[in-house]
Amino acid sequence: MLKKVAVIGGGVAGLEAARQLAALGYQTTVYEKNDHAGGHTSEWDRLFPNRRPAVEVVDTLKSQLNGNPAIVLSTPITELLPNGDKFTLKTSNKSFEADAVLIATGFELFQAERKEEYGYGIYDNVITSAELEKMFTEHGTPLMRNGEKPKRVAFVHCVGSRDEKVNHLYCSKVCCVTAVKQAIEAKEAIPEAEIFCLYMDLRMFGPGYEELYKEAQQKGINFIRGRLSEASELDGGRLLIKTEDTLASRPLKMSVDMLVLMVGMTPAEGTSKLIYNLGLKPNADGFIGVSDYHLKPSETGIRGVYTAGACSGPNNITDSINSARSAVVEIHRYLSVKEP
Repeated sequence: MLKKVAVIGGGVAGLEAARQLAALGYQTTVYEKNDHAGGHTSEWDRLFPNRRPAVEVVDTLKSQLNGNPAIVLSTPITELLPNGDKFTLKTSNKSFEADAVLIATGFELFQAERKEEYGYGIYDNVITSAELEKMFTEHGTPLMRNGEKPKRVAFVHCVGSRDEKVNHLYCSKVCCVTAVKQAIEAKEAIPEAEIFCLYMDLRMFGPGYEELYKEAQQKGINFIRGRLSEASELDGGRLLIKTEDTLASRPLKMSVDMLVLMVGMTPAEGTSKLIYNLGLKPNADGFIGVSDYHLKPSETGIRGVYTAGACSGPNNITDSINSARSAVVEIHRYLSVKEP
């Protein structure tokens, strides 16, 4: 009989892993809590560093599946239980069985309301980076609440990351490069606009990232080193922001039409509960802990249960795809030596 593999999560990591597992001959099923596959990537407009349409990546992954493996949508897995040498997966009203499980539950975006001093949810023209991506998809340009194009836009890096006040000490890895990409896109959409990036330090670590930063400078994007302290609303919906230019060692006040908060990654809701019955614990940052960060990044310490993508920590798309392929190798090795 074909051995069954359950993939929990239908984002880019889950889709790529499922494709590889099905190609190896395993009966693979993807369980996705939302009504569509593709995860957060399906909600982005263009991707860094080359601004490739996000839909192109998601559609390519979907097209390669060809109906095998099966993707079960709107099906959140609420429990994952050991069952002899197998595993039982439970939803609100059904149970499924698998010989091995890949957890690819991804991440959630940081809730910007937690940073009250920035005014998200209070002031009309304070938005998140995810909401700006949606604007680019729907309108091709940033738009204020009144429908007008902003003349001054500030991007705030590290919202919910590297922040002791919200107990998130880790870097979310993609915020800096996303801010630079979006700043360029905003400038291209509104050439006359003034664009500012308020950063702690720029972590442009990936291939093509530094070149993107250079392009932003050449296009006239203003980079100010300093963390935003607070934002308040002026008459007409404009915003007054207070920060410090730490390179010049001086306080700074400026007014802008739009404030974009670069929200980081947080552990996906429900993942900690999902792994509890297996005896697994989250790592220090709240993501799934792995057996060995350097040598066994796909293994959880429970034989037959593996991870891929951002459920074990912040990842970009490329790293998530690679981690999915790595996890498939480990699953194949495990099932190949497992007695039928």
